[in-house]
Amino acid sequence: MVLIPLLMTMMAGLDADLIVVNARVRTMDSRGTVAEALAVRDGRIAAIGRTPEIKALAGRTAKVIDAQGRLVLPGFNDSHVHFLSGGFQLSSVNLRDAKSKVEFAARIQAFAARLGKGRWVVGGDWDHELWDGSPLPRKEWIDALTPETPVFVNRLDGHMALANSAALKLAGVTKQTQDPPGGLIVRDKATGEPTGVLKDAAMNLVYRVIPASTFEEKLEAARAASKHAASLGVTSVTDVSAGSDIGVYQTLLERGELLTRVYAAWPLPRWEALAATGVRRGFGGPMLRTGALKGFADGSLGSATALFDEPYDDDPSASGIPSDEMADPAVMQQRITGATRAGLQLCLHAIGDKAIGMILDMIEKAAAGTGVRDARFRIEHAQHLRPRDITRFRQLGVIASMQPYHAADDGRWAGRRIGARRSATTYAFRSLLDAGAGLAFGSDWTVAPLNPLLGIHAAVTRRTIDGKNPGGWVPEQKITVEEAVRAYTLGSAHAEFMEAQKGSLEKGKLADFVILSRDIFTSEPEMILETKVLLTVVGGHVVFESLVGGGGQERAGGHSTGR
Repeated sequence: MVLIPLLMTMMAGLDADLIVVNARVRTMDSRGTVAEALAVRDGRIAAIGRTPEIKALAGRTAKVIDAQGRLVLPGFNDSHVHFLSGGFQLSSVNLRDAKSKVEFAARIQAFAARLGKGRWVVGGDWDHELWDGSPLPRKEWIDALTPETPVFVNRLDGHMALANSAALKLAGVTKQTQDPPGGLIVRDKATGEPTGVLKDAAMNLVYRVIPASTFEEKLEAARAASKHAASLGVTSVTDVSAGSDIGVYQTLLERGELLTRVYAAWPLPRWEALAATGVRRGFGGPMLRTGALKGFADGSLGSATALFDEPYDDDPSASGIPSDEMADPAVMQQRITGATRAGLQLCLHAIGDKAIGMILDMIEKAAAGTGVRDARFRIEHAQHLRPRDITRFRQLGVIASMQPYHAADDGRWAGRRIGARRSATTYAFRSLLDAGAGLAFGSDWTVAPLNPLLGIHAAVTRRTIDGKNPGGWVPEQKITVEEAVRAYTLGSAHAEFMEAQKGSLEKGKLADFVILSRDIFTSEPEMILETKVLLTVVGGHVVFESLVGGGGQERAGGHSTGR
């Protein structure tokens, strides 16, 4: 850590637009610099140093923020979100914390009643691990409560969903319907009838009959998502499911309503259409960029569709299923190699150890076949690793794009599913960093909460959300606060080829930063959960503030703020 003794950069004639003083600025630069104040001009960091020197740089109309000794960090960069879905979920039925099947059904009934006859109930984010015995839901739980309302509510991981009978009828799903490649229709063991739960690619049987959202509805959802992100200090995201909805973000940007920098990914099967336009990775401006592709190798641990070498401990008949994109591995290899050659970035979902190993093999082959350097392949989630594959991330230059809150959530029950041996390299943050791998943190919102502080707490303590692992679940994989913050800032910026522009607070970089209510570097780890975002700045503009009960801001030259 370096404490700045003097102003880093004195700029003759500089009139800053905004300054932050009396702060503890953790720049997250390579030297570990800590400063007292910073100045912003034209949306970028103009200077960093001591409070008196930074005050002297303020223009007459500059906004001056007195941090009163609080922590200032680079804005959080979430490397993996489903942003539009998150915006819709903010106004959808909330089933995440429904603690029983009775509560689950009652919430759906109440929400359906508010919507009115015939309108779809979607979203939900339920978690059957909260229910006694962890049963999967069944259509019978809600059929009598929603006879004229089609319901299709997903598990929080997005890899399975429950349809009521009305929805199954509209989708034409019956006892005779065959499982699609990469998907599974859960059936009653006695009758063979669908229970209503559809896994992975089978969910498309219902999704295809749900009326598409209008452009205005998408705008509303994106606007809500961006405001929510600002309130949590998230200044940048990689939207791994953006696709053609990039136009929604462009419209918000043109209207001055986009508060979040977005790196928008397209589905991997459409790589040729994107490549034909000539677009390559990182195309666009600081607020909105594209050129990334999201592919799927398998499902999820919670849905028992993550692909493993060995069977699940709690179901020896199953070891997961490859995604529909991996039904023919040769096709997946062609897509990865072709997209890499075209200059597009690959963000590849792989959760089970077999799926991760297969993707690493395909990346190695693509890199050798194309000769592309610094492609920054990303494995999204990278949750359950073979020990021998950990060093391959560094060797192949693959970034582990991970979501630490999942460890706090899944750790409640993952050991029951995969056992202690495989759990030892589950969410292996410590092992990956020690092996020299690049680590980028995100949330997977709406699968997990968007709040980065929850993810940082999970990475540092490994405590599960049920309170049953106070010393941490697989505590050997804990990392430090500094390492977790770096993965949520500079690590995620590097994962989208933007480390020269953001991710740390240095002269010339984008002025994206947050002020927190306490110093998470020096407080007890448990207090991270009590920490709040008080101010969020994107490009030098305040997009969220809650400086209540201390701290404040005023114009330079005001009655109590000197120059």
